[in-house]
Amino acid sequence: MKAKILFVLSLLFGLGYINSGLNKIFNYMPVPPDLPEELIKDSMALMEVSWLMPLVAAIEIIGGVLFIPARSRALGAIVILPITVGVLCVHSTVAPSGLPVALFIMATNIWVIIENRRKYLPMISK
Repeated sequence: MKAKILFVLSLLFGLGYINSGLNKIFNYMPVPPDLPEELIKDSMALMEVSWLMPLVAAIEIIGGVLFIPARSRALGAIVILPITVGVLCVHSTVAPSGLPVALFIMATNIWVIIENRRKYLPMISK
């Protein structure tokens, strides 16, 4: 049962990040009208650096694709972790209305990392 729940959460997590990355490239989702002013200014500042958003989009897409299959989920969890931390930071400081979703995303990412902790041991052992 735990494996099925983890698969469904991983599928939703991965598809969410793939969608977010593709939206950064193709801009197909409308911007919500009630975004905080500070979040809009922060986003505009990030877009000023021409290479940053395509890099974030690529990491989201690659991390999302790696996160879905169980075989590459451990790698996907590590690849997408910095983005997830950024999402949590934004929603805990600038846009607190999205904090419950950000906490759920972070919890899913941490759960996958904990479930795959044995795979990370060779990276830190002597």
